[in-house]
Amino acid sequence: MLIALKNICKGFAGVEVLKNVSLSIASGEIRCLAGENGCGKSTLIKILSGVYTPDAGSIALGGREYRALRPIDAIRGGVQVIYQDFSLFPNLTVAENLALNTQVSKGKTFVDWKEMRTTASESLEEIGVSIDLKKLVGDLSVADKQIVAIARALLHNARLIVMDEPTTALTQKEVGALFSIIKKLKEAGISILFVSHKMREMLDISEKITIMRNGAIVSEGEIEKYDARAITYHMTGHSIDEVRFEGAATEGDVPLLRVEKLGKSGVFKDISFSLRAGEILGVTGLLGCGRTELALSLFGREPADTGRIFRDGKEVVVGSVQDAMARNIAYVPEDRLTEGLFLAQSITRNLFSATYDRFTNAAGILDTSTIRSEASEMLRGFDIATPNSNNPVRSLSGGNQQRVVLARWMSTKACILVLNGPTVGVDVGSKFEIHKKLREIARSGVAIMLFSDDLQELISNCNRILVMHKGSIVCELGGASLQENDIIDCLRRLS
Repeated sequence: MLIALKNICKGFAGVEVLKNVSLSIASGEIRCLAGENGCGKSTLIKILSGVYTPDAGSIALGGREYRALRPIDAIRGGVQVIYQDFSLFPNLTVAENLALNTQVSKGKTFVDWKEMRTTASESLEEIGVSIDLKKLVGDLSVADKQIVAIARALLHNARLIVMDEPTTALTQKEVGALFSIIKKLKEAGISILFVSHKMREMLDISEKITIMRNGAIVSEGEIEKYDARAITYHMTGHSIDEVRFEGAATEGDVPLLRVEKLGKSGVFKDISFSLRAGEILGVTGLLGCGRTELALSLFGREPADTGRIFRDGKEVVVGSVQDAMARNIAYVPEDRLTEGLFLAQSITRNLFSATYDRFTNAAGILDTSTIRSEASEMLRGFDIATPNSNNPVRSLSGGNQQRVVLARWMSTKACILVLNGPTVGVDVGSKFEIHKKLREIARSGVAIMLFSDDLQELISNCNRILVMHKGSIVCELGGASLQENDIIDCLRRLS
């Protein structure tokens, strides 16, 4: 056994976060660690890597037993963690990110550039990929940054690589490439602890699965014994059955939004579609297809160069965010942490950051009583769990944070809601609740555009799905019989 944790307990400020957790990982094993946000996964990973000291229990690593690991013990034992931000230096080259630590550990006074390039090249060759060693890491795609992080872990003689939500920002094609690398690592005897919220990925890549809930392991075993329904049940404690959305839009309705031959130089071209009240229209495509840029143009952040936009049948100009808001168009970004929230500000301030002028009198004084009342109503309406709305929004789980962003834009009385990856990085329970809220919003007469690469999310929630490729809409899919493979086949033909 490569590593074994036995009866690990950990608490913070009197709150028990891990309760008698025991976990063993063998050499060359691919294991998935699953659970909702707040179940204790992150704390367990930090104990594995020596960041946290357990209150009770023991750890065996490489045949040696520890009361607690120090970070240096974990590294010497071959434990490497690749976090969601990859912990790379964006202003350094690929070669420097990969081999600088090696140069420092050798005590070199001056950098041996030839040796650095050789070391970096060999580390990439080990996983069978090629990346320009002179390129700045900040200029790489998310997929390539991840490869650099994996290659760097191998340079430190990794025996166990923990991947924390490794596919959050990857397309379907890039996920396939990552899984190929993971299988090569397994063949080399390297173990992988794969942490994910994405059900299909858990089932596709894992050999074994460990499921946590409320700080304890509630189920584990060979992956063949589980399906999506069973995993969901163990993660949440109850069954979740998501049926397909049936929108209320009719062909006779005047579209709330109609786009004719919309284009932006070098990004997308000849985009035409209609969106009716009560409809959820999906948009998907491979990385670089232009879908995110299209979403931003509809909200006025990156205005289109050509084409026409019609709101309720009348042509309008959407040349800025202010223009979009004036036309009751709202936008929920994919990256809520950097684009959607003011993390240090309170939940209440985040809820009303787009509508504070509603609560200001002629003297510029805020009606705090009405703000508190409406904040409480919005928290209930969007099922945002918090003991105090004055707490900073960063204190919330990912799912609750996303609901705050959604609630904020719905408070603007938006009629058209543009969603870019609305459930990225949220757990299965929160995902279900967000989907349920979106359907409720659509049934109230709001038109929704859902931009996503989560195929099951699109199929379950959309009336129609537009597929983009190289900046153009190449096909429209829909119907009760639509399956994931239909979209995958379409994307495969285009790639």
